[in-house]
Amino acid sequence: MPDSSNRLAQQMAFIIEADKLKNIFRQSYISDASRRENDAEHSWHLALMAITLYEHANTPELDLLKILRMVTIHDIVEIDAGDTYIYDEVHKQDQEEREQRAADRLFGMLPDDQALSFRAIWDEFEEGETPEARFAKAIDRLHPMLLNYLAEGKTWKKHDVAASQVRAINCKIDKGSHDLWTFAQDLIEKAVAEGLLRDA
Repeated sequence: MPDSSNRLAQQMAFIIEADKLKNIFRQSYISDASRRENDAEHSWHLALMAITLYEHANTPELDLLKILRMVTIHDIVEIDAGDTYIYDEVHKQDQEEREQRAADRLFGMLPDDQALSFRAIWDEFEEGETPEARFAKAIDRLHPMLLNYLAEGKTWKKHDVAASQVRAINCKIDKGSHDLWTFAQDLIEKAVAEGLLRDA
């Protein structure tokens, strides 16, 4: 019979470790531009986006619980691997290796059955092939764009990001939701027109 006290101890250790996500700060600023967003806030906002927007997914009748699991744990690896800015080509070179090592350690803290389940859902998100993963990735791409716009292009300006880069990186939104990609393209055009994003 499994040792339930040891199982709970493993689960609690994982939960406590996951609290460190609150100290991993992203490049994106929150909507009032007063400070940078942390990974835990990002994950919460994605969960809210998922339950609010999933009717706009390209594929009907998605498994919402699966999407919520994906967006809740997708960035937990950044506790070890750190946040890699999407336009940082240098640090993106070893991003996958860093995140795979982090996934091994962090999900390995859980009881075996949960370790396998969490890792499988994380891998599914990373691969981006299922309808749920495509939609989860769509909102994960849209979220920082929205915050950048609301924060008057603060991160785009800081890193001298051009509209062409934003389009190229974020066109994958269309794989998960045509509606959200249309919204995103309109957002880019507004950002350029308002001088928040360099037109190039």
